[in-house]
Amino acid sequence: MKCLQNRDGLKSVKRMVVKIGTKSLTTNGKLDVKKVSKLVNDVMEVRRLKREVLVVTSGAIGAGMGRLGIVSRPRKLSELQAVAAVGQSLLMQTYERFFSRWKQPVAQMLLSAEDFTNATRYRNFKNTLSTLLRWGVVPIINENDTVATEEIMVGDNDLLSAYVAKGAKADLLVLLSDVDGVYVKRGRERKRLSLVERVTPQLERTAFRTSKKFGGMFTKIQAARMASEAGIAVVIAHSRHPHVLKSILKGEEVGTLFLPRVD
Repeated sequence: MKCLQNRDGLKSVKRMVVKIGTKSLTTNGKLDVKKVSKLVNDVMEVRRLKREVLVVTSGAIGAGMGRLGIVSRPRKLSELQAVAAVGQSLLMQTYERFFSRWKQPVAQMLLSAEDFTNATRYRNFKNTLSTLLRWGVVPIINENDTVATEEIMVGDNDLLSAYVAKGAKADLLVLLSDVDGVYVKRGRERKRLSLVERVTPQLERTAFRTSKKFGGMFTKIQAARMASEAGIAVVIAHSRHPHVLKSILKGEEVGTLFLPRVD
């Protein structure tokens, strides 16, 4: 997609990675089946257009907390991993339930940073992914929270989705969240950026000041920089937008588009 210069170019996307954030899947800390159903329908609208879709999903910890009745997010790594173990199975059951209504097979892939830094594991990841896509399967990807340590963590699913998009040689990465794009101050007003030609240090600093936590705008900007520099277009959009993925591929004014680098 290095020749993409505007939203019209999104009409030619053949393979896309869709990252779905925790808030797009949960309500009051619990997995929201209505939200999951809506997003599965969005993915299947794209599949019916003969496009390949990979899903990078958050939500395992949130789903586990809801299932166990835990109100406050645990701080100890062992507790977070245990909650994720409970939530991951619930998350996949829910995805399987709604994709099955479309007779769409799905596959779970749990990854860690070593799957991208170790040459053998990276090759295996790409080979498995290629086979799944050839078979018409929708891969559902998450970080392997249950075994990851600080040394082998990707650390954030925004960044994970950028790594996956690069490994999959995707044309487009869509980051779905509870915000409808990147906002900057223009005088006294905050305005959404429709198009970003290049992620600048100034834009990164602005995002860092407004959101330093994982899953915030700062890590989305980092993911957008990583993917766009690899020649992949990126869109940050709100998950509640009707038919959000189909609208993006039609070139409609949805979210913030980051153009792929051409140099």
